[in-house]
Amino acid sequence: MSENVVDLNEADFDSTVKEAGVPVLVDFWAEWCGPCKMLVPVLEELAGDYEGTLKIAKVNVDNNPTLAQRYKVRSIPNLILIRNGEQIGQIVGALSKGELKDRIDNLLG
Repeated sequence: MSENVVDLNEADFDSTVKEAGVPVLVDFWAEWCGPCKMLVPVLEELAGDYEGTLKIAKVNVDNNPTLAQRYKVRSIPNLILIRNGEQIGQIVGALSKGELKDRIDNLLG
């Protein structure tokens, strides 16, 4: 995984998201999820493209069920965009880099 994409868990999620200083795109995923694995290189590329303006994080739903429940994650991959501690958007499913970038840009305004 890229150094620009961070793994989060229930212990460090809140502090990392609050201290990010930029919006955070959180990828809720699981090891057994094929579409989640397809999204990994896309997220790594986007992490480089958005460096300094958006942080990308990953949360394994199997290891962190409380976080998945808090954000009402029902299917994966599920991307939650958080700004200033508040959820401002959600993207469900594996999208191409271009589609995902367009959705993120629209959510960020």
